[in-house]
Amino acid sequence: MKFPLVPAILLTGMIPAAAHAADALPQTSAFGAFFQALMGLMVVLGMLYGFFWLLRRYGPVQTGAQGVVKVVGGVMLGPRERLVVVEVEDTWVLVGVASGHVSTLHTLAKPEGVDTTPVPASTPFADKLSELLRRAKS
Repeated sequence: MKFPLVPAILLTGMIPAAAHAADALPQTSAFGAFFQALMGLMVVLGMLYGFFWLLRRYGPVQTGAQGVVKVVGGVMLGPRERLVVVEVEDTWVLVGVASGHVSTLHTLAKPEGVDTTPVPASTPFADKLSELLRRAKS
């Protein structure tokens, strides 16, 4: 049986090239791959932490016109329990808020001389950022 000469020459030329290509791949250890993944995770978590810190520090505040119902104040009693004083027209209502449950605890008339107007909203994030940039340039 005779083999064609051209395919045999091509095959013999390709085998050493494939062997050298496998040698050219970089050798990585399991520890190196784990360390690289761990560092990437730390960078992403650090960026998330920074973003949420900025959002909490300079983000929008829930103030301003609240409509008919205004939250006068409140106190945390536990991780999921809270007491809140709510003003509806000229009546204050003490409300207990728990996980999945809200109940009225006490109702009283609005005390005389108590000002419950909302505090004006803080300056927007863009204004604070431009102020910080101006300070950094000077």
